[in-house]
Amino acid sequence: MAEVTMNGVSQAAHPTTSATSHAEGQQHPIKLYLVVWGWLFILSACSYLVDYFGVHGYLRWSLILLFMVAKAGLIVAVFMHMAWERLALSYAILLPPLALLVFVAIMVLESDYTLLTRIVFFKSGA
Repeated sequence: MAEVTMNGVSQAAHPTTSATSHAEGQQHPIKLYLVVWGWLFILSACSYLVDYFGVHGYLRWSLILLFMVAKAGLIVAVFMHMAWERLALSYAILLPPLALLVFVAIMVLESDYTLLTRIVFFKSGA
């Protein structure tokens, strides 16, 4: 091996070190994936139990949406490796859908006003 001098300190040059460090990648323990799989199974079972126990109305839809968002968050965080990404990349991926949800909520609130206006207009016979 060749010896390289940097700042007065001699170091042995390893030509394979940089090549192998780039090729390896990051490995996560299998336990992490099994735990996430278990939580996904539990959340899915809870979602089905909402229907099994006959929960109705807004509570039903709220619970189903809560379980769905929790499952999606686990999948995005662990299986799509977002938990280990830089914050800027996470913001770039997560903020646009969040902004869309805010705009949809604004449109839902505005739709009640529009519906009320149409009902008043068409009932008056104008």
